[in-house]
Amino acid sequence: MKGVRFDYAGAEVLVAGGSGGIGAAIAAAYREAGANVTITGTRASASDYDDLVPGCGYRQLDIESADSIAALAAATARCDILINSTGIALMTIGLDEYEPDIFDRAVRMHLTGAYRLAHAFRDKLAASSIAGGGSFIGIASLSSFFGIEQVPGYGAAKAGLVQMMKTLALAWAKHHIRANAVAAGLTESKMTAGVKHMPEVLAPTIARTPLGRIGVPEDIAGAVLFLTSPAASFITGQTLLIDGGYSVVG
Repeated sequence: MKGVRFDYAGAEVLVAGGSGGIGAAIAAAYREAGANVTITGTRASASDYDDLVPGCGYRQLDIESADSIAALAAATARCDILINSTGIALMTIGLDEYEPDIFDRAVRMHLTGAYRLAHAFRDKLAASSIAGGGSFIGIASLSSFFGIEQVPGYGAAKAGLVQMMKTLALAWAKHHIRANAVAAGLTESKMTAGVKHMPEVLAPTIARTPLGRIGVPEDIAGAVLFLTSPAASFITGQTLLIDGGYSVVG
């Protein structure tokens, strides 16, 4: 985010799923802006990773486990900003989301897990005194709005996330918590790395994208920091599409 400055000095930020990809870029941006940042990953300790964002605390989290979510909340004294960037598209690890059990897992991972995480941290977010108030940010997807054949469960969950944010915005306004999401277009990450070698997917995506490229994680991070900042203090229940214009092409 060259040339853009945010001041999050003193803010306590938890980036669930911040061990890589979009989550790591978000964590790095908050650290650069002066926040105290804790990230989560699926591995037992930070030493099990080679490339975590420097200067961040670390906690283990399994977003599919209610007990793991509860333990994370219990171990967290304060949280002003909660970002949920956990989960993967299960088709990327060879699973078929058309199988009912895999479909169910995708929904539990990306929707039910997101809700459990938000619910577990609600009171901590409500206690925030940072400018703009406490914030919960979810990571949605273009599959929230478009049918993508390969990911029926992931897409259903991400569509549900958009609606969930509207409802949480209504319910949590009285607690001075804002709930928003960002919907990432095709963005470079380990999860999407294979697309670079699939011209039948990459070429038409770029051809439809007015800005002529796919996203990078920093594109998403900048929008997230804006949405949790005082500049966005009158924004809640919204999902911001970050897709280079893909979604506006008829």
